[in-house]
Amino acid sequence: MPDSTRVPGTGLTRRSLLVAGLAAGGGLLLSVGLPKFGGEALAADGPFAPDAFIRIGTDGAVTLVMPQVEMGQGTYTSLPMLIAEELQIDLSQVRLEHAPPEDKLYGNPAIGFQVTGGSTSIRGFYEPLRKAGASARTMLVAAAAQMWGVDPAACDAAHGIVLHPASGRQASFGSLAEKAAALPVPKDVALKPVDKFTLIGTPAKRLDAAGKVDGTAIYGIDVRLPGLKIATVAACPVFGGKLKSVDDTQARAVKGVRQIVRLDDAVAVVADHMGAAKKGLAALTIEWDEGPNATLSTEEIVRQMEALAATGPGVDDKKVGDVDAAERAAARTVKATYQMPLLAHTTMEPLNCTVHVRSDACEVWVGSQVLSRAQATAAEVTGLPREKVTVHNHLLGGGFGRRLEIDSVTQAVKIAKQVDGPVKVVWTREEDIQHDIYRPYYYDQFAAGLDAQGKVTSFRHRVVGSSIVARWLPQAFTNGLDFDAVDGAAGPYGFANLHVDYVRHILPQGLETGWWRGVGITHNAFVVEGFVDELAVEAKADPVAFRRELLANDARARGVLDLAAEKAGWSGALPARSGRGVSLLLGFGTYMAQVAEVEIGKDGAVKVSRIVCAVDCGVVINPDTVKAQVQGGIVYGLSAALYGEITLKDGRVEQSNFDSYQALRIEEMPTIEVHIVESREAPGGIGEPSTSGVAPAVVNAVFAATGQRLRQLPIDPDRLKGA
Repeated sequence: MPDSTRVPGTGLTRRSLLVAGLAAGGGLLLSVGLPKFGGEALAADGPFAPDAFIRIGTDGAVTLVMPQVEMGQGTYTSLPMLIAEELQIDLSQVRLEHAPPEDKLYGNPAIGFQVTGGSTSIRGFYEPLRKAGASARTMLVAAAAQMWGVDPAACDAAHGIVLHPASGRQASFGSLAEKAAALPVPKDVALKPVDKFTLIGTPAKRLDAAGKVDGTAIYGIDVRLPGLKIATVAACPVFGGKLKSVDDTQARAVKGVRQIVRLDDAVAVVADHMGAAKKGLAALTIEWDEGPNATLSTEEIVRQMEALAATGPGVDDKKVGDVDAAERAAARTVKATYQMPLLAHTTMEPLNCTVHVRSDACEVWVGSQVLSRAQATAAEVTGLPREKVTVHNHLLGGGFGRRLEIDSVTQAVKIAKQVDGPVKVVWTREEDIQHDIYRPYYYDQFAAGLDAQGKVTSFRHRVVGSSIVARWLPQAFTNGLDFDAVDGAAGPYGFANLHVDYVRHILPQGLETGWWRGVGITHNAFVVEGFVDELAVEAKADPVAFRRELLANDARARGVLDLAAEKAGWSGALPARSGRGVSLLLGFGTYMAQVAEVEIGKDGAVKVSRIVCAVDCGVVINPDTVKAQVQGGIVYGLSAALYGEITLKDGRVEQSNFDSYQALRIEEMPTIEVHIVESREAPGGIGEPSTSGVAPAVVNAVFAATGQRLRQLPIDPDRLKGA
């Protein structure tokens, strides 16, 4: 997802509007009218929709109708903490319900519709949910004060009870809920100052942990329904190809196989269980029409991008000063080309979707980051109105941007239209890896000028890559610029003369690229930090000191850089064939520095022994979540740096499972230290920065250990043999 709290071209603002009313069955209901595209908000005098955000029942139960999905990032704990803080209740008193698909009620304020991604859950809901909680508390206190005939200022709330200390009177939230629902919503409710927080900023146990431990947590793949059939699928192995013919004679003979479903570009086997479905699929004799991409290769894609980098007209992102003049006056010029490969997501829970299509309705059970889009595609495929499509959301066994896509939902609904009763479509790992929507291939060119003292006088960066925004969020693709592709393309640095431009590479039809635990910053952090390290070497300067000089007056950036260097013992000695490298980034509203320590074997193998990370993400909601997110992001990013690469040959993806698309093994896990800067700045995102920062720190450490500069990922051990 893009790193933005205000998406270009959408006209989004942070305005939100609270509406109160009586909950179904009694009690107080607070709805937050959030902005949608065009900046319109839910009108206060419009129809009041039940089940929006906060319900306080007559039994005192506080329910948060969760607008965001939980995919391991801790949203189901951190967002309730915002409400509990302002309501002055214990976190254990908050119950959770999945929100249904509805952009107007549950849209992400940072993006404009119902979506979980881009490290925006806290950034988007930090103020609206606190405001809702504070408003509910104010209304409950006002209801109690009115009942007792006292000044509301003389009352307080704690643990679900309104108190009047002077008289000793108490009233539970439940007994006051209906009275509070009849009161006007306060227009300018006061939020707690940071120094008054009692819950926010403290380590809180994950509310979703118990169910995951005892097995009661339900993921999409766990759905069980009466009469449920299981299907698995094979799509054309060549991107853009079609299904030509199928001989299903042997497949139908497999015990448990019930049906063969043909689509334009795929075939599915429907069976009583997954084992029979897989055996049936393997028994099919399929002939494909491979189409125009039958000879497509990674080498061809790189040739196209190389030509675009040399001749393609770029779209300017940033122009500061006079780069041309500065280059002419430079004492020396440094140039470099960097490349980053296509990457798959490989979520632990394979893609799956359960669908039951009836003549007058459709039900979908899925774990999705974009519930309203899942509903919309089901409506389109079935021809039903959206209100006739029910989407049941579930926990996600990993998202990383893959479940921001709806291709698997669309396919499942197409299959279900031909099946009598509910059917669960499960992709195999091979299908998942070979038909992913990949992180784009990027081809980056740099040039920088240095003066006689080694100071940077100019910085030029051309980004060549496909545009995710043009496909996924077309209203934000303006004047040919993909704002995400150039996110962080100059790092957090203050270059006096700067030029960043973007050249779009249009991929062959059928080969799609998408979000990958952040995208623009995942590639720009690597290429910029690698090139800045090169400039430090050219200037004969220490890499940390060199970066510090480039940071102008950015105290937060200097703070994390200095902290990471201090905690890592930056200047300390290391054994032979070992090295330290540093990276610095500003992404998703968060400043982060990482120092990596590596050891290089004689065979060129890279062992990452230690990662020290300093993070300034503004106000911290749950420090345990921040640490876990940083650790998980580093593992994800390190897997990609060491092994991640999707390659094409004859129009096909060559990787198929974890033997050929490797993930970091437990014995390869480095020691990770996370140091959180105490801050009162607005919250930044934390789900994606650490993924972006680890690769450049590692390759810069490899250079320190070997003198070999790596400008392409994944790391190639052959280049390091004997170095």
